[in-house]
Amino acid sequence: MTSSSKSSATIFGCLFFAAIVAFGYQIQQTAINYKLLDRTVTVKGLAEQEFAADTVIWPIQFTAASNDLDAIYLQIDKQSQQVKQFLLAQGLPEASVTISPPSVNDKLAQQYGNGGPTEFRYTALQTITVYTQQIDVARAAISQLSQLGKQGIVFAQNNYDMRIEYIFSKLNDVKPQMVEESTKNARIVAQKFATDSDSQLGKIKRARQGQFSISNRDKNTPHIKRVRVVSTVEYYLAD
Repeated sequence: MTSSSKSSATIFGCLFFAAIVAFGYQIQQTAINYKLLDRTVTVKGLAEQEFAADTVIWPIQFTAASNDLDAIYLQIDKQSQQVKQFLLAQGLPEASVTISPPSVNDKLAQQYGNGGPTEFRYTALQTITVYTQQIDVARAAISQLSQLGKQGIVFAQNNYDMRIEYIFSKLNDVKPQMVEESTKNARIVAQKFATDSDSQLGKIKRARQGQFSISNRDKNTPHIKRVRVVSTVEYYLAD
């Protein structure tokens, strides 16, 4: 082998060795970077606010009894008008009051009765529903409903399906603000964790918004709604 060939071989060997070293260094750095990126912390951020309900659904049920079918229909119709006039006098608009057809029960026509004597053959159940966004007006009327009881109207009690329902329908309007708040609260928790572990808080790796929930503030104030959401956020950590 000539001197020129030996020199070329030596240079090629040196370049090849240098390439291997550089490639190895790149692999090492990639592994280190991957390890750093793999360090994360997952935290939750809560946002909770209270809002007044904007709609109320108020079913009013009352009953009547008689041995005469025509008489019970006349009685129910008269009492329905009494209830309606009461509601209008309280300031509720007529369009917010709906009178449903009465439900009349003939005890003698029941196939499976107890067979015992009954004082009244017919009983009727009437439902009048108030649907309005005038929450304060409706609540004031509710507190005065006993006035109708003094006029001989017998209201149905303990019917779960006929409970007053307060609705907050503006959830979409407050969602962006509350998601932002929950994310900020999550970052505060993550920052505290990073500081305590002598780390630097990095970018968000992934985030997940929880479901929004709406509940009554308490059983005595169902017209005040508590809205809450929990966001789960995973952050990168670095030394």
